Amino acid sequence: MTFLYTRTNTWSSAPQPTEETIKYWKHISQKKNWRIVQLPNGFLQTEYKSIDSDTWIDVTRRETIAGAEQAIDASVEHYAKKLEFTKGPKVIKTFE
Repeated sequence: MTFLYTRTNTWSSAPQPTEETIKYWKHISQKKNWRIVQLPNGFLQTEYKSIDSDTWIDVTRRETIAGAEQAIDASVEHYAKKLEFTKGPKVIKTFE
């Protein structure tokens, strides 16, 4: 018989994001900092604006505008969730 032992981390023992990381997450979780550009080969590229300069950083390439918008929406949602967890663990259920 095989037993599997796992180790879990509590919120206090997990690495905490730095202020710089939180600033980046706040920036990238706002849709106004994103754009879609068309490449010479016809593909569409999603990009977000750099925090420090007016340069754009490419992220994904998609074949359709709907696919590119969906990729941006998924990225915005992903980083918004990360920001939510910087406030501490989310209580799902309590017992009395």
